[in-house]
Amino acid sequence: MHLLHDAPLAPLTTFRLGGPAMRLVTAETDAEVIDAVREADDSGTPLLVVGGGSNLVIGDKGFEGTALRIATRGVELRGTTLELAAGEVWSDAVARSVAAGLAGIECLAGIPGSAGATPIQNVGAYGQEVSATISEVIAYDRRAGETVALSNEECAFSYRHSRFKADPERYVVLRVRYGLEDADGLSAPIKYAETARVLGVETGERVPLGRARETVLKLRAGKGMVLDAEDHDTWSAGSFFTNPILGEEQFAAFRARVRERLGDGVEPPAYPAGEGRRKTSAAWLIDKAGYTKGYGTGPARISTKHTLALTNRGTATTEDLLALAREVVAGVREAFGITLVNEPVMVGVSL
Repeated sequence: MHLLHDAPLAPLTTFRLGGPAMRLVTAETDAEVIDAVREADDSGTPLLVVGGGSNLVIGDKGFEGTALRIATRGVELRGTTLELAAGEVWSDAVARSVAAGLAGIECLAGIPGSAGATPIQNVGAYGQEVSATISEVIAYDRRAGETVALSNEECAFSYRHSRFKADPERYVVLRVRYGLEDADGLSAPIKYAETARVLGVETGERVPLGRARETVLKLRAGKGMVLDAEDHDTWSAGSFFTNPILGEEQFAAFRARVRERLGDGVEPPAYPAGEGRRKTSAAWLIDKAGYTKGYGTGPARISTKHTLALTNRGTATTEDLLALAREVVAGVREAFGITLVNEPVMVGVSL
């Protein structure tokens, strides 16, 4: 276990933003993670768990407590079961599963961050979510003071949400088990229309695993969603806002606002989201409200490649980023009556 005082946190985040932590502990084993958590809890010290830092917005004043960086390693493949230590790099794990000929997470290629974060956010992209493959999450239960195993059902997964996100002070993820599929080198059925179009197949068809992964990587890179230290469009948290899910009455009111603003012939994006609910596109809302690619003149701007990513152009502060986010939220609300919700976790700040 490594300990630093007054340690910079910005280099541990993909935004490269935020002030220092009072203490930074780097844990390389499950036992060290548990020891650090117990020490913080026993002393009443605030605790911030940091994995890959791809979903964090840390305030400029930093964190007055212990930041625990989980750097555990471990990959075990037993048949079609993949077990990952929480600190494993997620994009590397996807590559390993594809190399092993196992399907289920290939369309989640290129997503930054660690394996331990995937169940918290129910990470998803291009038609796949980890909730479809996670069989069990091993976590330290801070309330009970013991290590527990939570089944898929007990994780209470929903769109970009889980039991862990609903009760962030209770669990620290240690390991995650995924149940993958041996489909003779083929992918899971392609569900996302854009992916299917680029692959030249119909939705529901399968393609070679490697081809699916490479196609998703190219799509993500074209939107600035694959990390590149030289590309400021990737100095972000990926999608900054979640796609709104609306009830029937809400959607009808939204549709009326769209027609009023954009004309009778314009239909907003709509996707099934459970009985009586529809999901629409946050990126579409942002663009149609006037916040197009590259919007902004300061050090924090919308990505030049994707309207859903807010970016640090190199000299931004967290307050610069939040000012831009608040402007976008207010503009979308005024235009369409929908309040966007941030996807990244806010530390010491809020919208």
